[in-house]
Amino acid sequence: MTQEFKHRQFPPGNPLANALVVVVGAIVIAVVFVLGVFALVAMARAVMVLAAIIGVRVWWLQRKVGAARKSHVNQKGGPAADGEVIEGEFRVVGPDNSRESAD
Repeated sequence: MTQEFKHRQFPPGNPLANALVVVVGAIVIAVVFVLGVFALVAMARAVMVLAAIIGVRVWWLQRKVGAARKSHVNQKGGPAADGEVIEGEFRVVGPDNSRESAD
């Protein structure tokens, strides 16, 4: 060790200096812990507010899309609702029919 580094430390034989270091260290650790808890609570609140905003927005969009779907189903020519009869014509297309219709 260099001479300069030795002078920066408290001498190990001084009990008053050692007690002072322990007390100051404990106070610093306690302050950092309390500030960390406050920061964690603030971040948790921010996340909860953002989650609520996003949840309300998704609910509102789903409700809006559901209403648009219902109005589209109720229009004539739209998809059939449950129990509704669809009338129409059909033609079976097979390998033989496809050649005739191409001519």
